[in-house]
Amino acid sequence: MKKLMTIITIIFIIVSISLGLPKVKTSIQQKHIANKLIRFHVIANSDMVYDQKLKLEVKDSILQYISPKLQKSKSIDESRKIIKNNDRAIKEIANKIIKKNGYDYSVNTTLSYENFPVKTYGNVSLPQGKYEAYRIIIGKGEGQNWWCVMFPPLCFIDITKGQIAYNETEKEMKSVLTENEYKAIDNRIENDKVNYNKDKKIKMKFKILEIAENIFK
Repeated sequence: MKKLMTIITIIFIIVSISLGLPKVKTSIQQKHIANKLIRFHVIANSDMVYDQKLKLEVKDSILQYISPKLQKSKSIDESRKIIKNNDRAIKEIANKIIKKNGYDYSVNTTLSYENFPVKTYGNVSLPQGKYEAYRIIIGKGEGQNWWCVMFPPLCFIDITKGQIAYNETEKEMKSVLTENEYKAIDNRIENDKVNYNKDKKIKMKFKILEIAENIFK
């Protein structure tokens, strides 16, 4: 009985280590990535078609205004300053678009740290976690959001251009991220990661069985 409990304890420790370390590593990596980005989210009043359409029109007008300013930014601190200095003007643009479309929704803007689920934009998938984000909340803010990255300036890359846009996105992200950090968010190699993890889990199962067999012997 004592021998069996020892075996169970050893197997439990091995499994805990194999499952726990990747999660810790991913969490640390997410924080490193988040510290180098400013996200941009425009949140619609609701998921009704007209509210979603309004959200996109607000987004287009704001990006047209802020794009020339942020594209010249050389650092995350400079981008943060540009955003803060133009916050009032951005609100005015959003309010103008909302009124032009016949709505009386309020507009709230925040530059803060928020928790976000996994989000994909073109060939980039940012992991779940806390990020600094400039958010424009229309009305109740209960609808789906449109998002991109303000620094580095991914918002101004047209992802409909396919591979050309992918290359531009990669170039911008690699200007602030390390090679390993970029690989962590590049969803074009996600299938390779999935296959690798499956293979790793299978090998771990066999390793545990091998250890158990050696202990019994």
